[in-house]
Amino acid sequence: MFIQTEPTPNPNVLKFLPGREVSSEPREFRTIDEADASPLAEGLFQLEGVAGVFYGSDYVSVTRDAAGPNWAQMKAPILAAIMDHFVSGAPLMRGGALDSAGTEVEDDEIVAEIKQLLDSRIRPAVAQDGGDILFDAFDLESGVLTLRMRGACSGCPSSSATLKAGVEQMMKHYVPEVTRVEQVI
Repeated sequence: MFIQTEPTPNPNVLKFLPGREVSSEPREFRTIDEADASPLAEGLFQLEGVAGVFYGSDYVSVTRDAAGPNWAQMKAPILAAIMDHFVSGAPLMRGGALDSAGTEVEDDEIVAEIKQLLDSRIRPAVAQDGGDILFDAFDLESGVLTLRMRGACSGCPSSSATLKAGVEQMMKHYVPEVTRVEQVI
């Protein structure tokens, strides 16, 4: 098994591409306690300096603690943990682990349009950088759309510029009810 790595715009996140499907649903683990749901994430959190794990469709993004070891020291143990996991045939998630989406409430027309735009145009571009962007809420009265950044995009120095210059402009263009886009942390 050959695993490639790619840098992301966030210097504290590295993208690992195992050359196979990783997760059908994006999943993020920000603490060792959250990682209990996944043997791979739990194993990665055991490594010194790992501060976050994110699963995309065909990649694993790992966030390092900026005060911890550098990528040169961390890369080999992370590659070994990912390779060992996939070669073992162990499941990505433990039995009984819940999907990220719970019971969904039917969206109104504007929210459905926002989510469709996110899924078709914005999320694929964000995924190339090792992250994800999720709908959080839309306030029809003020026109404020709040989004949640995950993976490499969470805490990335350029994420606020991406939101304002890219996402906000596109949302305003296609969904005139949107007046502003904000990030929820």
